[in-house]
Amino acid sequence: MQPGRHAVEMRTIITVKRHTPARTFARVAAAAAATAVLVIAAPLAASAHVHVDPDRAAPGSYTTLTFTVPTESATAGTVKLEVDLPTKTPFGSVSYQPMPGWKTTVVTEKLATPVKTDDGTVTEAPTRITWTADPGVQVGPGAFEDFVVQAGPVPDTKSIVLPVTQTYSDGTVVQWNQPTPASGQEPEHPAPTVYVNAVPPADPETVHSLVTSAPVASSGTSAADGVAIGLGIAGLALGAVALVVAVFALTRRGQKGV
Repeated sequence: MQPGRHAVEMRTIITVKRHTPARTFARVAAAAAATAVLVIAAPLAASAHVHVDPDRAAPGSYTTLTFTVPTESATAGTVKLEVDLPTKTPFGSVSYQPMPGWKTTVVTEKLATPVKTDDGTVTEAPTRITWTADPGVQVGPGAFEDFVVQAGPVPDTKSIVLPVTQTYSDGTVVQWNQPTPASGQEPEHPAPTVYVNAVPPADPETVHSLVTSAPVASSGTSAADGVAIGLGIAGLALGAVALVVAVFALTRRGQKGV
């Protein structure tokens, strides 16, 4: 073998051996960073529940309500949705936004007890709106769909609970009809709710007042600061773990004759 060729080969081997630990470190650090992001973000992920937006409305107004409906099943799709409308504090009228592939019906019934309003006495009102998918149409697994209505006048009340019945293609029926308590602790199947004169249990102002009324380490530390500090500590801890893993990988690499 010629000396020049031998030197080139040696330099090539040395170069590869010098860069391999760096690549190992980068890969380990990247994996650890990705894990850290997932671990920190997991508690902040919102639950996939049927909900209505907006969740607030002014009394006497007409409001557009969007029911966001996710399919939580891994094997079946959503083929029917029913929303029960209030009868004790009814809407005067409800209209819907047409959806291709879905049949929509609004049921209007005579009220058991007439309701007196500023516009007169209401003897009948819409009590239910139903969307039924055409054959072959569904909100598939992992997908969601928005169902939009316009309702009004909004009754002058504390809140309007809008129970939803979700039917899947395999016959499974899920009732979203559990009220959210004043504590804000969300039940397993919360009912979509529009707050009129009442404040939502999970309203940021309510949470802030509860946090600031409790003892804190510093008067200058807010609830948001506390969350940021907690996430920062978690990130540092996971970063330290990533560093240890990387150093361990480099050490093992060196022990194998690098």
